[in-house]
Amino acid sequence: MTDQSRPGRKRSEQSRLAILAATLELVAEAGYGALTIEGIAARSGVGKQTIYRWWPSKADVLLDALATKADLQIPIPDEGSLRADLTRFLGRTFELGDKSPVADTLRALMAQAQIDPEFGKRFREEFLFRRRDALGRIVDRARERGELPAGVGSGTVIDVVFGTLWYRLLATREPVGRGLAGELVALLSAR
Repeated sequence: MTDQSRPGRKRSEQSRLAILAATLELVAEAGYGALTIEGIAARSGVGKQTIYRWWPSKADVLLDALATKADLQIPIPDEGSLRADLTRFLGRTFELGDKSPVADTLRALMAQAQIDPEFGKRFREEFLFRRRDALGRIVDRARERGELPAGVGSGTVIDVVFGTLWYRLLATREPVGRGLAGELVALLSAR
């Protein structure tokens, strides 16, 4: 979570990054069901109380870890064309989404978002909308350059991309790697 309005000592960025790294390691090793605040604390070398002070649940720690990873590893390119920008953005997005720990984490967070309305709100605001906004910048630039078909809204382009990703992750479990990204680039940048 990026909004730290809870009382207490100021967050140490070094501790935060250690907690996020430990969380990703543990969920990759044993899955979301086995993830505990106690395990995160032990792996990261911080106290449980520190984690609870900064995040309300293990899902929120994992959400912050995944959002941070996405921000760091998925570029928002400006190569001058929709095709080039989508190739980089979608290639990296779908490559990460195709990795088992990331795919499993996305599924777990989406499941938690469905059963916990408060977490669902945070998941939408801190992850889903952030990723949509990142792609939206690419799509808006393409619209300004006249690269989108007339009558196709930016939101529809974004829905096609993330709808495809989430459909495969949640419903069919078909691969979501660079091959699928390439198909979407071809579909969305065809003129």
